Amino acid sequence: MPFMRQLSSEDIEALAVGAWILGTGGGGSPYHALLNLRRLYADGSRVDMIDIDDLHDDDAVAVVSVMGAPLVILERLVDSRLIARAVSAMEEHLGRKFKAVMAVEIGGGNGMQPLLAAAHLGIPVVDADAMGRAYPEAQMTSFAVGNLSPCPLTSIDPRGNEVVISQSATWKWMERVSRKVCTEFGSIAATCKAPRTGAEVKKWGIPRTTTKAINLGYAVNEANRRHADPIAAILKAESGRRLFTGKVVEVERRTTEGFLRGRTVIEGLGDDRASRIEIDFQNEWVVVWRDGRPMVSTPDLICVLDSESGEAIGTETIRYGQRTTVIALSAAEVFLTPRGLDHVGPRAFGYDLDFNSVFQS
Repeated sequence: MPFMRQLSSEDIEALAVGAWILGTGGGGSPYHALLNLRRLYADGSRVDMIDIDDLHDDDAVAVVSVMGAPLVILERLVDSRLIARAVSAMEEHLGRKFKAVMAVEIGGGNGMQPLLAAAHLGIPVVDADAMGRAYPEAQMTSFAVGNLSPCPLTSIDPRGNEVVISQSATWKWMERVSRKVCTEFGSIAATCKAPRTGAEVKKWGIPRTTTKAINLGYAVNEANRRHADPIAAILKAESGRRLFTGKVVEVERRTTEGFLRGRTVIEGLGDDRASRIEIDFQNEWVVVWRDGRPMVSTPDLICVLDSESGEAIGTETIRYGQRTTVIALSAAEVFLTPRGLDHVGPRAFGYDLDFNSVFQS
């Protein structure tokens, strides 16, 4: 019998804080998912979490996320049963039941979605995801780097529309087709991605990222409780690097083709007073330019934090006047390989830049 950890109410609160930091600006705010989980826990539901190594090789694992533009996800309240319906629709398509559910990305609200599905379906959550953060496109997963199948996929909208993509030529075609469906749905859809076996999750999943997010959240909450520096607590917990401190002076953003795209400019304060940075984003923070030169890029995790509370700031919530601190956290090893960089390096986002990790300088 595999060991299962039952997640407490405190774990869920901490997960929301940690997942938002790992979201690197995207993945959707965890706030609505947290409200739904609080309600489910108040009604007596509980979520069990299973370690990645305790999966059986032939276990069927559902991989879930809410897809769309973070600004729309922030503004539209969605029934918590929607993500569970995406899993049920996949079960109906396959003719078999899932043993567990996991996140495609631990970052942002998508780090919480498998818990909602698990609470409604009565199955455990796997302590793993396929990004170690949030990325905007389907081919930007460890499963895609491993060249696993990109299909089938179920896509469900809040009005009751349901689509099954049973076949796609490549991961990029899956992204194009599913994004088009999502855009028609209004830039928000609950999705169950290509199912995985326990063996595939153990080989290509990024392990223990839910635990990582929970521990990160506890570090921030404890620092704030002791009136200590929450950003120092994050850097200590994840061996991260502080990059820049300043005030937001410009924000440009637009929702196009199911993504939130734009840039923000931050003027330095304190030791950074003589400088400014510009950060480009596509749902998530992608590249930071300091005084016109590239400073840090994906796959390094770029996290923009409230300088006082240490809470993450999303690309949909950043605004003029916010005092922010920008930090970098290290990427999962699978994305630092040549094939991984093909999927998530700066060129994958259209930038003519080589990746140079801030952790190698």
